[in-house]
Amino acid sequence: MPMQPWFTDAKLGIFLHYGIYAVDGVAESWSFYDGQLSREEYLRQLNGFTASRYDPRAWAELFARAGARYAVLTARHHDGVALWDTEQGDLNVAKHTPAGRDLLAGYADALRERGLGVGLYYSHSDWNHPDYASVVHPRPTKEDVATHPLVAPEGGVEDPAAWERYVAYRDAQVGELVERYRPDLLWFDGEWERSEEQWRMRELSEKILAAAPDTVLNARMLSYGDYATPEQGVPLLAPDGPWELCLTVNDSWGFQHRDRNQKSVRLLVRYFTETIGMGGNLLLAVGPREDGTIPAEQVERLEGLGDWIGRHSEAVYGTVAGLPAGHHYGPSTLAADGRTLYLVCFDVPRESVGVRGLRTPVKRVSVLGTGAELPHRTVGGLEEVPGVLWIDAPRAEDVDEQATVLAVELEGELDLYRGVGRD
Repeated sequence: MPMQPWFTDAKLGIFLHYGIYAVDGVAESWSFYDGQLSREEYLRQLNGFTASRYDPRAWAELFARAGARYAVLTARHHDGVALWDTEQGDLNVAKHTPAGRDLLAGYADALRERGLGVGLYYSHSDWNHPDYASVVHPRPTKEDVATHPLVAPEGGVEDPAAWERYVAYRDAQVGELVERYRPDLLWFDGEWERSEEQWRMRELSEKILAAAPDTVLNARMLSYGDYATPEQGVPLLAPDGPWELCLTVNDSWGFQHRDRNQKSVRLLVRYFTETIGMGGNLLLAVGPREDGTIPAEQVERLEGLGDWIGRHSEAVYGTVAGLPAGHHYGPSTLAADGRTLYLVCFDVPRESVGVRGLRTPVKRVSVLGTGAELPHRTVGGLEEVPGVLWIDAPRAEDVDEQATVLAVELEGELDLYRGVGRD
């Protein structure tokens, strides 16, 4: 299936790890996998999960103010605790927490009312399902996958019938998500614990797309995913095809009250522009408290990022990846018609901003957001090697606090020199 155009132009999504792990502020699922808590201690958090102030419309309004075009909510993490009243198994917040209700329907409705894409996260693995630890990955890349008691059968003795039951359970839950909530995007995880064949990825993909042909699937569907999902660091080389960087606002995916290492708005702008400058989306993760409220520190950062995007939306939406590394000291984007370059300057420009290898003549340069026009000239060049475009630095009053963007209007479509120069 061709990639859905809404995704590649979305630029920003919000990732929400929301579940019972917010009660004690522990790592989602991993805290009992790694032995920080016993399974019993972890599941005891069911008793404290209230969602008492959960307001998905307020979430949707916040995401829109942040400049996001979609969001992804953890419908079920590796702990197996579903945020909806699933008919598959008994472990869900509607039946076993004070929240006592389906949390996905209101989320999906609120996002759609605000014009945002609806994403749902679902883990292929379920460390609390009685049939999960029944087979072993034939070619594990992580040693504990073949030995961990939550993942592999004791002594390596496999139970194919149990695994068939587990796959049927997984497929049925995914079917519920597709049929009930019609997500625009399904964000899978946990794929490393089994092979593509064991997961029956082809069959799962076919079932999803037969019911909802426009559904976008991430790379944790392995061969059947639509886009790559690097985590926590901008790649040095952009993945082939569409991609999305998953990044936390602090150091944690879900709510952890001890984690106060929130990234600044300026740093988030840097991550965002570096990502879209390489043609990707940023999926920015926040962790709601158990009551459903997003911490004020994270709200402040989302709104700060949204303010910057609002001042520079022309350089964000409707653009594609900009200049390759080496042409400009910073990220850039390019208008879809190829006739305007947007240069991002993180630091205050001193004297001038240079662009190398630009063959297309420049018509005008201005500061995005203020409209101030900047003098420019091309210096040097020899035969097929173009000179360097030098743009005069903007005045102090035209410099943006987070990052300044210069709009370089071209006489024609962007044409770059990528050679080694004269021998």
